[in-house]
Amino acid sequence: MTTNYESRLRRVIRYIHDNPTGDLSLDRLADVAALSRFHFHRVYRAMTGETCAETVRRARLYRASHLLTQTDLPLAEIAHLTGYDNFQSFNRAFRGLFSQTPTVFRQAGHTREMTFTLTIGDSDMPRVEVRDIPAARLASLPHSGAYNTIGKAFEQLSATFAARDLLKDVQGLVAIYYDDIGAVAEDELRSAAAFVVGDDLEMPEGIEEIRTGARRCAVLLHEGPYSGLPEAWASVYRTWLPDSGETPAHAPPFEIYLNDPRNTPPQDLRTEICVPLV
Repeated sequence: MTTNYESRLRRVIRYIHDNPTGDLSLDRLADVAALSRFHFHRVYRAMTGETCAETVRRARLYRASHLLTQTDLPLAEIAHLTGYDNFQSFNRAFRGLFSQTPTVFRQAGHTREMTFTLTIGDSDMPRVEVRDIPAARLASLPHSGAYNTIGKAFEQLSATFAARDLLKDVQGLVAIYYDDIGAVAEDELRSAAAFVVGDDLEMPEGIEEIRTGARRCAVLLHEGPYSGLPEAWASVYRTWLPDSGETPAHAPPFEIYLNDPRNTPPQDLRTEICVPLV
């Protein structure tokens, strides 16, 4: 029975992320879940720990943050593309989550305005630490498509763990990226959203187990909104790696999330970018 409800909630979460400008009313989401509208939201909130409106708001505004920093689209068009009927309501919602207006967020250039930890080389070089990342057991869901939409997979994974009262067993959050953005079409990009779990956890049905060995990695700490991550990644490959004398290993790069975006202001998010080395 739990598995049945998990599949319903994951279907709703996929629908929310795939249709930011569509009908995301409770009635429509209840139809997607194939549950009575009188009970759907009670089930959703009880199993995920938040309201549908909170999920919708976060999905729309994180997409908007990427459009603001990675495109030159007019603000009104970004508001429309993320499901807001007018710029005023978009502006108000964005400011509520990011503590600044869309205009200020774009002007601040969050793709360039970042802080890093540990110094190697001169002041113009990203500050990278080379360290060993321990082996881990991961509970994962695959994701296909743009890397900045991997939140959809994390939301589904979270719903599954919440439904089974397993969130207390999650030891960390990791995203693995298998393809190069410049070499693979966006809709064919392969990645995985994963929770770090212990060996004694029984893997939920439909969740894939990944075992990672201990790895020596170049690690860069990005502090701030996730919209700044693409430039942070580029700085490692463009600036640090050629001058480091290091060689990347034949293993996919990954991100380690040090806090939870569901309860952390975007400006306080901390993400470790990890490139395996030989």
